[in-house]
Amino acid sequence: MKKFLLLVSMTLACSAFAQSSAGKKELIAKVLQLQQPAIETMARMMAEQPAVQVSQRASAVLQQQIAPDKRAAIARDIQTELRKYVDESVPIVRDRALRLAPSTIGAILEEKFTEDELKQLIAIIESPVNRKFLQLGGEMQKSLNDKLVAETRPSIEPKVRAMEIAIAAHLGLPVTAPAAQPGGAARAPARAASN
Repeated sequence: MKKFLLLVSMTLACSAFAQSSAGKKELIAKVLQLQQPAIETMARMMAEQPAVQVSQRASAVLQQQIAPDKRAAIARDIQTELRKYVDESVPIVRDRALRLAPSTIGAILEEKFTEDELKQLIAIIESPVNRKFLQLGGEMQKSLNDKLVAETRPSIEPKVRAMEIAIAAHLGLPVTAPAAQPGGAARAPARAASN
């Protein structure tokens, strides 16, 4: 009789664990589904980063080494290549990120969260206040960015110009006049670097 009761209690425990585990897996799947836009955004940013870097380098070369009458045509060709790269690469990285999410993010959620915590997390993610906060993220970031740029520009622009001059000297490139900034403001003149 003792063996029978022990067997019944072990069976019930295993059954409860299996149900809990299945319920937890469903909750994890829901969290991943709710986080899909964030995963896709992260993947897009990762895939686009090389294009951003190449674009920045190409822009500098265009301004410094390409004749002004040829810049527009070459810039269009470069933009076409950048768009082609992004159009081909973003879907690959996005799809792979979504496939990897269950075995990476899902595994961490499985290990670190209880079923009750996952329910609470889903409630937070789905809450109207959280959605409103996330929708305002771009506006809040722009507000901070605008204020930060305005307040740090006077101290940062001379440092950028000094860095440009120093790097140009290391590369043996001619030092160009300060470039006009968006809005028509010219960069502050840099002090000569001393060795």
